[in-house]
Amino acid sequence: MAELMRLQGLSRRFGGLQALQDVSLSIGRGEILGLIGPNGAGKTTLVNVVTGVHRASAGQVIFEGKDITRLRPYQTARAGLARTFQVVQPFPDLTVRDNVAAAALFSGGCASIREANRVAEQQLAFVGLTASCDRPALSLTLAMRKRLELAKALAMRPRLLFLDEVNAGLNSAEVEQAMDLIRQIAASGVTIVLIEHLMKVVMSVCSRIVVLQNGALIADGAPSTVIADPRVVEAYLGKRYAQATADAQVTP
Repeated sequence: MAELMRLQGLSRRFGGLQALQDVSLSIGRGEILGLIGPNGAGKTTLVNVVTGVHRASAGQVIFEGKDITRLRPYQTARAGLARTFQVVQPFPDLTVRDNVAAAALFSGGCASIREANRVAEQQLAFVGLTASCDRPALSLTLAMRKRLELAKALAMRPRLLFLDEVNAGLNSAEVEQAMDLIRQIAASGVTIVLIEHLMKVVMSVCSRIVVLQNGALIADGAPSTVIADPRVVEAYLGKRYAQATADAQVTP
C-alpha cells in the first residue's frame, strides 16, 4: 500500500505535560486506520498537531511527500486534510446548506457560491440530510448534527479524513448507519483515520489499529493482533473484553 502520510518523531508539550511522545506512524493511501486509547492518551492532540491546530514541539508531518508540519489549519485543509470534531459546533443560525457551503467555498476549492451550494447539496444528499437543507443548524438533533459535521468535512474534498468520535451519543441504529457511511467514504478513495471508543465499530470497519497511551504509541497492527497485545489489554481494553473477543473468534 502506497504511503499517504508519515509522522516522524512527533511530540507536543503543554508546559510540563508531555501530551505526545515521539510518535512515528505511516498511513497508507486508501486504508481505514483506527486510533484508540484511554481518555487523555493524546488521540485528539495528535489530530490537532497534524491539522495545524497545535504546533508540534518536535518531529515532522509529511503528507504526499511534502512537509506540512508548520502549516496553519486552513492551509492543511486546502492541502487535502479534513476532520470532524468531537464536540459538534455548527454555525447555529445558518441553514444546514450554508454550513456545508461555507466549508466547500473556503476550504474545498469552490470558485463561486453557486458551485459551493451544489457541492453542499451533493454531500447533504450523501449523509441523508437533503430534507433539512433549509433548516437552521440549531434545530437538528445530535445524530443529524453529526451527519452535518461529516458533510462539512467531505465538502472540503479531502484525501485524508480524521473522524473524531463520530458515533458518540448515537443509538445502535444510528451507529450502524454511520459505519455504512464510513465504508462508502473509504470506497470513494478517501483515507480515513477513525478515533473511536466503540470497539464494535473499530473491529468492523478498520483494517489496522494503532494505540496511544500517555501520548506514546504502544501498538500498531491488524485488529486481531492489537486487541491481543498485553499492553493494550492492560492500558485500555481490560481482560474481560479481550477474553470475550478471543472466545467469539473460536466459537463455531
